[in-house]
Amino acid sequence: MLDSNLKTQLKAYLERISQPIEIVASLDDSRASHEMKELLADIAEQSSLISVVEKTDGERAPSFSIGRPGAPAGVVFAGLPMGHEFTSLVLALLQVGGYPSKAAQDIIDQVKNLDGDYVFETYFSQSCQNCPDVVQALNLMAVLNPRIKHVAIDGAVFQKEVEERQVMAVPTVFLNGQNFGQGRMELAQILAKIDTGSVAREAMKIDARAPFDVLIVGGGPAGAAAAVYAARKGIRTGIVAERFGGQVLDTMAIENYISIKETDGPHFAVALEEHVKTYDVDIMNLQKAKAVEQTGEGFAVKLESGATVRSKTLILATGARWRDMNVPGEKEYRTKGVTYCPHCDGPLFKGKRVAVIGGGNSGVEAAIDLAGIVAHVTLLEFASELKADAVLQRKLHSLPNVTVITDAQTTEVKGDGAKVNGLVYKDRLGGGEHTLALEGIFVQIGLLPNTDFLKGSVELSRFGEIVVDARGETSVPGIFGAGDATTVPYKQIVIAAGDGAKAALSAFDYLIRHSAPAETTPAPEAVTA
Repeated sequence: MLDSNLKTQLKAYLERISQPIEIVASLDDSRASHEMKELLADIAEQSSLISVVEKTDGERAPSFSIGRPGAPAGVVFAGLPMGHEFTSLVLALLQVGGYPSKAAQDIIDQVKNLDGDYVFETYFSQSCQNCPDVVQALNLMAVLNPRIKHVAIDGAVFQKEVEERQVMAVPTVFLNGQNFGQGRMELAQILAKIDTGSVAREAMKIDARAPFDVLIVGGGPAGAAAAVYAARKGIRTGIVAERFGGQVLDTMAIENYISIKETDGPHFAVALEEHVKTYDVDIMNLQKAKAVEQTGEGFAVKLESGATVRSKTLILATGARWRDMNVPGEKEYRTKGVTYCPHCDGPLFKGKRVAVIGGGNSGVEAAIDLAGIVAHVTLLEFASELKADAVLQRKLHSLPNVTVITDAQTTEVKGDGAKVNGLVYKDRLGGGEHTLALEGIFVQIGLLPNTDFLKGSVELSRFGEIVVDARGETSVPGIFGAGDATTVPYKQIVIAAGDGAKAALSAFDYLIRHSAPAETTPAPEAVTA
């Protein structure tokens, strides 16, 4: 199952475990069970502290639990944890085997002190880059607290279960049988949802902080670069981020960031945060800004948690989000057939009919990827021709199960109340309306800046972008902008990072000029008779 190179790496990791681990596998005669048996044999071969026990009964087959001999196992994988989830498997083995987590001690203590019984179930796909964060967070909770159990379920293996529970986006999490949430969640976010007092406690801590010299709103590439450049100047630097990494977390492949030949978004986001943490930067993660106000000594940023952060200068690096179609049915059927991540959710639509909205590079790439999984893809483009690169268009048109429709304006998403079953579009040339019967809609029509909370605070373009000059200065002295949220053209990671550095240097220059003592006119020399 595992090649020799992967076995060597796994053996090196498993040398860190100090306590025996018992893996209990529920198997049947399926091909997936045979593959799981091979995988578990390869794992046990790498450490004398790991044993495997097989059984033929269990709630799900194939599945396996990871625990300590004689104790209830809180970590379960249903299906093969390969692809992006292989890291989750390795971490679970290490943590169950006694290797300490790198989570902050206050977070660890919070998990251990949770009162109640919690059974989490997470549906993932091996191609989902956001799923491991959720799986790893819940696995850690199950390791730390014996009253918590977590089952990570490969939706591609348990498709009947996925359909019965109407799971149409990953990761989807159930808690004690009820829908808990969809999408990427960090450990602190999960805790905030089940330990509601933690939000107020964190808000009080943030309120008590002294004013910063520069406060960066946003934790993507622009915000991270701004933090590094500001902290290196020795000024008091803070970051408020709704999620550190920003939109990079939703990016599958990065192949054009200079000096890094190739990586993926989640790994790049981790590298950003680790770099920032090497400096004296106060990171306030999972905090969403809702207003910016001017004060006598600078600015106050109001947060949705109720806290207020104060600073002499601000750098707004709030990034962008996927643009909605804004048609009837879209919101009602989001995560019920309407989705924005073909890499994450594509496997859930295996053998089904889907549409991709958008004929740019993102839309065409999505259609190409989906064509290898689903029964049929219909790509709808509003304009008269596709905007994607020629090489992508050639590949798209070579696929037998793809239909391209141009001059198509999507007007409605249809469903049966529980999930999507169709899409209505208007022929912009002929004027008639047409209905497509399908099960999934992947929206790929560009980005919107995250600037709604800034209306009335700084000048915005008609597209909602923060208007900045060549120095990153906004319409308000002392406030600077950087990255995809601004009017700077070409929304690219490398450009956003450069913008962040520039904005930090501009903010530092502003602080120097506005903190220098005022010039005084020398007194005239005394004249003697």
